[in-house]
Amino acid sequence: MKFKVTEKSELMNFLIDNLSKQSKNNIKTLLSKEQVGVNGKIERQFNLILSPGDEVTINWNKNRNDKTPKGIKILFEDNDIVVIEKEEGLLSISTDKKSNERTAYKLLMDYMKSKDKKERIFIVHRLDKDTSGVMIFAKSEKIKTELQDNWDTLVLEREYAVIVEGVVKEKKGQIKSYLKDNKAFVTYSVKDDKTGGKLAITNYKVEKVKGKYTYLKASLETGRKNQIRVHMSDIGHPVVGDKKYGAQTNILKRLGLHAYTLKIKHPVTNKEMSFVSPTPKEFARIIGE
Repeated sequence: MKFKVTEKSELMNFLIDNLSKQSKNNIKTLLSKEQVGVNGKIERQFNLILSPGDEVTINWNKNRNDKTPKGIKILFEDNDIVVIEKEEGLLSISTDKKSNERTAYKLLMDYMKSKDKKERIFIVHRLDKDTSGVMIFAKSEKIKTELQDNWDTLVLEREYAVIVEGVVKEKKGQIKSYLKDNKAFVTYSVKDDKTGGKLAITNYKVEKVKGKYTYLKASLETGRKNQIRVHMSDIGHPVVGDKKYGAQTNILKRLGLHAYTLKIKHPVTNKEMSFVSPTPKEFARIIGE
């Protein structure tokens, strides 16, 4: 299927207008599965600016050339970074350097080396084992350092899809505390940094309430270990399936936390780039999509 662009538009908006029978989630899936092309080139970025005369193509057959191992999907790759989608239940990286366990880092490294033995990747940040969604890796130590040292300025937005227990009455809000670990490495909130806590700020907006559950979007101003999980528990609405932080139910049969959007300024080109991982199918029971 082919479409001609007649006026300037973002790719996502163009697809929504021209694929009226498809949901936004379905369109995001088309992008993540490399089924959308612009001027003959596969395109994954939903915020790409289209110009009059551009040609957009849709391949309704799933990409059969994708050799990435089960557990990860590559959303973007250039000479400097690799952006992936990690499934839930997969560690970001092993906690034991000698371990050969299956992790997002190892799967991606093995895949990259299968294409070019000289390729290397470096982990920039982590997602909890039971959290799915968007992660970024660097292709050199220099880029890794650039991203980590300038994380607050290069990362423009990190948004999570979250399903929590109970009805969150405040439609939007901000949760602020200082986080630290106890001797069992369980993270908890303290009032200030005098006892070693690190500042954590989570903003949230309620999207939908269904029965005894609330679906919300959470954006991070800081990136602390288990931040959203602790903060949701702090306000009396633990993340579904999160027994560690007080959840009583597991309606999704997984943790109700998904790294939905990552918007960055490219560490080399300074170009703003947005990456979206479609909401997991298990969330549909609450979201209704």
